[in-house]
Amino acid sequence: MNDHLIPEWNKPLTIFILCLLAAINSSGQFSVSDPAPASSFLDFHYRFPVNPGQSGLLAGTMGELRTTHFHAGIDIRTNNMVGVPVITAKQGFVSRAWISSYGYGYALFVTHPNGQTTVYGHLEKFKGAVGDFVRQNQYTQKSFDTDLFFQAGQFPVKDGDTIAYSGNTGGSSGPHLHFEIRDSANEALNPLLFGFAEIKDTYSPVAQKIALKTLDINSRINDRFGRFEFYLYSVGNVYVFSKPILAHGRIGVEILAYDKMDRSGFKCGINKIEMFADSQKVFSQLIDKINFTETRGILALMDYKTLKTNGNKFNKLYADDLTRLDYHQTTNNGEVMVDQKDVALKVILRDSYGNSSEVKFELKHNPVVENTLFLEPMMKVIDVDQEENTLVISVRPCSVAPPNSITLFSQKEKMEIKPAYQNIGKSVFLVDLRKTIPDSVLTCNGTFRFEYKDVVPSGTDYKYYGDMADIRFHNGALYDTLYLTMSRTERDSNEVFSIGNRTIPLHMPIDITLKPQEKYPPDGKTGVYLLGSGYTYLGGEWKNENVRFQSQELGDFAILRDTEPPSIRRIQINSTSARFRVHDNLSGIAHFEAKVDGNWLLMNYDYKTGILQSERLDKTKPLKGDLQLRVIDHAGNETIFHQKIQ
Repeated sequence: MNDHLIPEWNKPLTIFILCLLAAINSSGQFSVSDPAPASSFLDFHYRFPVNPGQSGLLAGTMGELRTTHFHAGIDIRTNNMVGVPVITAKQGFVSRAWISSYGYGYALFVTHPNGQTTVYGHLEKFKGAVGDFVRQNQYTQKSFDTDLFFQAGQFPVKDGDTIAYSGNTGGSSGPHLHFEIRDSANEALNPLLFGFAEIKDTYSPVAQKIALKTLDINSRINDRFGRFEFYLYSVGNVYVFSKPILAHGRIGVEILAYDKMDRSGFKCGINKIEMFADSQKVFSQLIDKINFTETRGILALMDYKTLKTNGNKFNKLYADDLTRLDYHQTTNNGEVMVDQKDVALKVILRDSYGNSSEVKFELKHNPVVENTLFLEPMMKVIDVDQEENTLVISVRPCSVAPPNSITLFSQKEKMEIKPAYQNIGKSVFLVDLRKTIPDSVLTCNGTFRFEYKDVVPSGTDYKYYGDMADIRFHNGALYDTLYLTMSRTERDSNEVFSIGNRTIPLHMPIDITLKPQEKYPPDGKTGVYLLGSGYTYLGGEWKNENVRFQSQELGDFAILRDTEPPSIRRIQINSTSARFRVHDNLSGIAHFEAKVDGNWLLMNYDYKTGILQSERLDKTKPLKGDLQLRVIDHAGNETIFHQKIQ
């Protein structure tokens, strides 16, 4: 164990983990339930799984914020190559083999005497008896996708055995090895706690931006309500603002930051974050262990609206109604109260090797004012946004003087609303949706109609029934109260249903039944698609001219017909290999099958490139005979390719 590589704040946890190691029993077999003597923890360590003893580079670390989950291990670079030998980190047995077009791609799981399991993902292929067994099973089951579990004596491995070769399979964005260490409860542990000498990290984390958010309708940042981002600049390892920030009320802090590692240009995750307000710790976050059943809760750890609108992953330094994770320790939920006096803030970022950076700034108390200089000019006559429970209505003046009020209509009642703040070019009105759900608003520029249909509570089963759609929200699907909006439009002659807003996260799928105005032929070609940068096929079951489906996102849903079959392009066919590129223009590839003279032929599939590559069961027997490849999309359209191999 390279003890000097473990930072002081991590040593107690490291020793605790390593003290859980199990001893080999007298028969030479191990039991994953046997505890290790406390004196043996230094004798048990993991070998680096790629080129052990040589300097290694990482492209990702544990706790890194991904779009829908935490990164659960480390990504080890392989110099942009596939086929690099992958060795087992410790003796044990192969307990699981997993093959999928998505996720980890080709992955092996090795269970060790201490009850922990190491995971090796995005592999190109398995080596030896395991590889032969898995391939035979694929032929027996006539399936590319495979998930097999093994017993302790079936495929034993020794420390340092080559078990596979690195690749770029599954959801990988480039050749590398994804490596995890999981405990006996199948929770991922931070591999960098185990002191791999191959990895060097002498760089401190980098802070790019701070975001500040008003947490109630009476709070302000630079005299405004909402969320605002500020660039940081560095003085050594300390990051500061170029200008003071005025604030009032309850404020939430978010940070955009990443960790640097030696000789690596990748942006890695930061494991530990602490925030102090006037020297009192109000927030701390440590991500050194990940529960896979809870990892989607990352949607509440990040600012989800910002993630969906510009892709930036801001880490919240406060716990709001959305938070479901146990990584936080907070005082007053991490909120910063700016009332009557200035507040000095310090954020400490620390990586797994103890390198740290600080962000220092001050929130200067400023009372709420009605007239402000900090408003950008408006391009539209009216702009409407929603920040959680608050509706924000911005209005451009119709004359030299800004409007003194607007009129809200709600269930045939009307009320005059005064501006919360304004200047000569813009007036901003704030509406507490917990008190009023408006149908429309009348301004000097005309009337704007809202599409609110219902208020859906979180933490319970709830069913909404409407003219356009019925929706069932299962208990746990919502992070917070949902002010449900809904509308129906037509785009390119297709019906589009807007349900909620894509910037609102869902923790689990909801059941939706759309009620289209158009009648569709019952031929299976018509389905529901989620609109985004492209079309995501969601399918649907048709009944009584309505279509029912599940979605784990809110947003725009289109009903589209897919009548075009997939395309098959031959790349290479000979006696040793058949290689194709397949593509579908809309619903996507659902199924493929190859046969030679009626005998099933394994085709390995890479969805990123659309490549199908054959793999023979018996490498000594050439491909010979009538080759047939069938490819079917999700709408049931089929393409068949034929060629005789001489």
